[in-house]
Amino acid sequence: MPAHIFPAETHAKFNAVDSWISSSLIKPDDALTSTLKTNAASNLDPINVIPNEGKFLHLLARINKSKRILEIGTLGGYSAIWFAKAVGTDGKVITLEVDQRHADIARGNILRAGFADVVEVKVGPALTTLASMEAEGTEPFDMVFIDADKENNPGYFEYALKFSRVGTVIVVDNVVRQGRVLSVEGETLDESQERTRKGIWDVFKKIGGERRVEATALQTVGPKGWDGFAVALVVE
Repeated sequence: MPAHIFPAETHAKFNAVDSWISSSLIKPDDALTSTLKTNAASNLDPINVIPNEGKFLHLLARINKSKRILEIGTLGGYSAIWFAKAVGTDGKVITLEVDQRHADIARGNILRAGFADVVEVKVGPALTTLASMEAEGTEPFDMVFIDADKENNPGYFEYALKFSRVGTVIVVDNVVRQGRVLSVEGETLDESQERTRKGIWDVFKKIGGERRVEATALQTVGPKGWDGFAVALVVE
């Protein structure tokens, strides 16, 4: 049986534990709840970070005393709002989104959450936007969250380094992909899955071979199944 397939009762347990974590440790927040409802009503793919992951990113930003955060991959703005809550009204979050409709939904959510002056949504292919930001002399960021198309992860990481300083934290999401990041005997990948797998492998090679960062990665399980994230700290 392929490694990423779990029995239904195991998935149910994942969901139950996740709900328990969130209900026990995360205080209710009208803006975040409203954002998830709006995203669902707008038929956005349910691929945003889940609440306990959003809170983790929020805490990571606060631990790092982040005031400037770059996010690659906006969707409906849920994680951007978590970041905005971390940087505060005197901070700045720049989030990049390729899809105009997604960006419009995100801007509405961000406005209703009260962070329109904190979060800037830039629309267009992220690598193109990042190149423009570099040409404009964009200031370094304290944290970078990479959560967009996986095949371009190597390029996103390169720009994350360009926009970093010593102490910048770089998080790359979705690096396990139901275990498909490794080949399993008898399992075949379609063309899209293979591009994704290659993008993850290539970014791991870049991170692992980059002397300017110290890094690790963790596997996770939850409502979206089996996945994980990598975290890198810029040290020089």
